[in-house]
Amino acid sequence: MQPASYRLENAWHPQGGPHGRFVFSLFNLSDKVIEGFTIVYTSLTRVIDKTACDNAVFVKRNANYHEFAPPVGFTLAPGASWTFAVSGLHRKAVHCTDGAKSAYLTLADGRHVPVAVSDLLLEGWSSEPPPVLLPEGKLDLPFALQPWPRQIDAQPGAAFPVCLYPAPGASPDDLKAIDTVIGLFRRLFEADHVPFSLTANSQGRVLHLKPDASLTAEGYTLAFSSEAITLSYGGAAGRQYALTSLAQLLNGARREPGKFRFPVSGTISDAPRYSWRGCHLDVSRQFYPVADVARLIDILAWFKLNIFHWHLTDDEAWRLEIKAYPELTTVGVVRSPDGPLLPQLGNGAEPVGGFYSQDDVRTLVTHAQTLSVEIIPEIDVPGHNAATLVALPDLSDGQEAPESYHSVQGYPNNALNPAVPFTYEFLGKVFDEMIGLFPSAYIHIGGDEVANGAWLASPFARRLMEQEGIEGTFGLQSYFLKQIKDMLTKRGKKLAGWNEVAHGGGVDTAETLLMAWETPEVGIELAREGYDVVMTPGQAYYLDMVQGEEWQEPGASWAGTVPPAHTYGYEAEGDFPEELKNRMKGVQACIWCEHYLSRGYFNRLVFPRLPAIAEAAWTPKSQKDWLRFAAIVPLSPKL
Repeated sequence: MQPASYRLENAWHPQGGPHGRFVFSLFNLSDKVIEGFTIVYTSLTRVIDKTACDNAVFVKRNANYHEFAPPVGFTLAPGASWTFAVSGLHRKAVHCTDGAKSAYLTLADGRHVPVAVSDLLLEGWSSEPPPVLLPEGKLDLPFALQPWPRQIDAQPGAAFPVCLYPAPGASPDDLKAIDTVIGLFRRLFEADHVPFSLTANSQGRVLHLKPDASLTAEGYTLAFSSEAITLSYGGAAGRQYALTSLAQLLNGARREPGKFRFPVSGTISDAPRYSWRGCHLDVSRQFYPVADVARLIDILAWFKLNIFHWHLTDDEAWRLEIKAYPELTTVGVVRSPDGPLLPQLGNGAEPVGGFYSQDDVRTLVTHAQTLSVEIIPEIDVPGHNAATLVALPDLSDGQEAPESYHSVQGYPNNALNPAVPFTYEFLGKVFDEMIGLFPSAYIHIGGDEVANGAWLASPFARRLMEQEGIEGTFGLQSYFLKQIKDMLTKRGKKLAGWNEVAHGGGVDTAETLLMAWETPEVGIELAREGYDVVMTPGQAYYLDMVQGEEWQEPGASWAGTVPPAHTYGYEAEGDFPEELKNRMKGVQACIWCEHYLSRGYFNRLVFPRLPAIAEAAWTPKSQKDWLRFAAIVPLSPKL
């Protein structure tokens, strides 16, 4: 790969504007003079005052896309640099990932050429390195189990078996279940010794599998002796979780025999704390190939998480093939310097796209079902639809003034209009195709972050408001979402959404599940209103949040600092009154991908917090132990 011929250095200075200023320096490392060019960079710290720049001319901004030109007549010679400052920022930079994520030049002849971008430097105070996030840890029992079981009364042995194998007469379903966990283990730990064999081995230990109607569908017990293990399970999921626990125990003992052991006697009795144990992945901001999504589902299964919430659409791209509207995955996925969707969030001179075909979806749904994971698809409406509206402009009210409102992320006029009849025809066809792809009980419809003031400049919307007696943006949103809920109900699906679905009057609470993300208190209020709730507050369970206050710690910071210890210790039930606890169905991690420009960033921000949330979802509060978790979690697989 050829190095870029240009490099952009950037630093944030706390002085020079209400929220400080960026100082950029573009270095010409080529052997040619350039002039008549513009520079584009993408940054989550947006410019809102286009006049507040020095030695540069503001050209354009679209959400995180920023374009500037040098002064008229400026030339940049080989080896020289151009420095300019931007001070009209919408917030302060507080971490190293708040600066430019990507850049490119558009030359005088129209060509786009890449620009390498350096880390954001800090001027004015100390640039602290990232903190140590995990203590060494401490084990009271030397067993490698994630999440920790409900009850364990087992004694470690001095040695461990080479493998575990089913007793003669095991049922075909039991053999298939063992084979499934063998496959899971092999994919996650390619170089490690597989813990199971389908044939007997003199150095192994025999495994008796028995259904037990007294156990819940996800429950299991393990009884250990030096000669055999008896695995009792309530249902297929419980059997899988028991086999996964055995695989974890044996793999830990084999990988670190000085630290972990395999049980030689005693019992483990286990079942999950919550029925909804979820993990969300945003594939709109950054695209993840099918193989990466499949591996994430494998990791969820390893941690006994049972819900994969697949965030398939957003302002940045529409990722799900809909045969009725092919434009969604042609126009609506490509971000390009010359396209209707401009580069965002780390994109540069080269076009980027990617979507999931319906065959891809079927493959992943089958893969997840095999591992007792349910895929909940999300099509985010009515907000977060910039890409949709670019792909299908007939969804807009053509009389609505451009840029009459902006989303919190800076997108203009990005919400589907409740007063445009085509909106409901479009979504009906989308839902019809989704129902054929996703067997899940729920379809997640988003419902979040509609800008206050949306649609108020739309003559169609104003007319609808007068006809129906609707007040304001959120009254319109409630009207819209009630239609969507009715559409889903008629199709045999339940509605899931973010907590803003309750705004403006909300929707019928029956068979509606909302995810409380803004604050923990929101979840309690939703439960009081009669909604079923999944707790996923940004302050504990958003895995894009920074893990330390230090400048060099990467991630977002709007919800504060979320170190692994806080994520682990957070109790989602919190102050839920006893009479409302039945409304809380579980917890969920959310992987939002604005900051995830590489696999390294993904793994650094997701782990160890994802296994911490898995333990919060499974393990009773009385059995949680941060130091024990810290000792075990380094064994975790990563993407």
